[in-house]
Amino acid sequence: MKIEDCMADFQIPRYLHYMDSEATSLVPEPVIAAMNEYDRQYRANVGRGMHRLTRVATQRYQDAHELISSFIGGKEGTTVFTKNTTESINMVAAGLDWQPGDRIVTTIVEHHSNLLPWLRLREKGAEVVIIQPGENGIFDIKIFEEAITADTKLVAVSHASNVLGTLQPVKEIAKICKAQGAYFLVDGAQSVPHFSVDSRALGCDFLCFSGHKMLGPTGTGVLWMRDEVISPLILGGGTVEDVTTEGYTLTGGYQRFEGGTPNISGAIGLAQAVKYLESLGMDSIFRHEQKLTEHLLTGLTGIENVVVHGPRNSKNRIGVVSFTIDRIHPHEIAYLLDERAAVLVRSGDHCCIPLMKHLGLQNGTVRASLYLYNTLEEVNLLIETIEEISRML
Repeated sequence: MKIEDCMADFQIPRYLHYMDSEATSLVPEPVIAAMNEYDRQYRANVGRGMHRLTRVATQRYQDAHELISSFIGGKEGTTVFTKNTTESINMVAAGLDWQPGDRIVTTIVEHHSNLLPWLRLREKGAEVVIIQPGENGIFDIKIFEEAITADTKLVAVSHASNVLGTLQPVKEIAKICKAQGAYFLVDGAQSVPHFSVDSRALGCDFLCFSGHKMLGPTGTGVLWMRDEVISPLILGGGTVEDVTTEGYTLTGGYQRFEGGTPNISGAIGLAQAVKYLESLGMDSIFRHEQKLTEHLLTGLTGIENVVVHGPRNSKNRIGVVSFTIDRIHPHEIAYLLDERAAVLVRSGDHCCIPLMKHLGLQNGTVRASLYLYNTLEEVNLLIETIEEISRML
């Protein structure tokens, strides 16, 4: 399927110009159909019982794990379904055996979901080191070489910034972590939906991402682990091989970490979303977004009073463009874009308050995030409307 062919599968772009996909992407009709099929035709719990419906549901649920594992090159690890990236990261933070003095290295560009769980571990005596980027949110690998020491237990880094769109040198960071014996967690919430990501090739120990940012339903996420080194966050139905009044024996594989009835329709929907992305081709999606991003960056940087935050070119970045207009609040800009042109963007701190303080942006930014269903015509409309708004000064 070609990129231009996908437009018929989305309802909202028929009457609105949606550019907030880094918060939540739209969902194509095949994903909705797959979830409806589960509820209408074989709704049953998974891994419980032997009647025909539960056998079908269980197989489809297992198939979803295998498909998504393959999508991220993670068949040799363990793929656990969660609610979102936030839960995935918290599972790692809660599941590792922390000791006073353990060192955690992360960065100031992180989403709160990849910062707060580590800050809370200071209560257990962990040392949290937060490194800062250079110009345009880009890190020099030497900073990581200095920060990641022999007593570092874990390094947590976003593959792509949800504010600046910058890609971080995760493969190089992984090599440093391996040399120092540290675990490496990659927040892939903004990378997995947009280009091909291979967990093994990255060299990470944990890869976390969300379904609702990659054409899937809300309430779906993934924690991929190279090895099962964490303790389960939740114990209960489906997590054990045996139980006595004296104790229990945990099962292996993803079941150990998915206590209770999971989001079955969501998992099936996420698997269908992965199929949809694969039918388009992740390389094609990335090239499409790069084309749109380059056009948007060129257009915005040519407007008086508009400041683009982050790299001014489309190299080594995703389709996330943050900008401000002098003396106009980002929320007002977002409101005017909606009212005047039906262009939907996000405004504010984007769950990155420390980064906004670091950049001196008290009110945050306006963020346009592009995806496979956006068009060059929509980008031109955004640029033209921003030009009109800037003339208000």
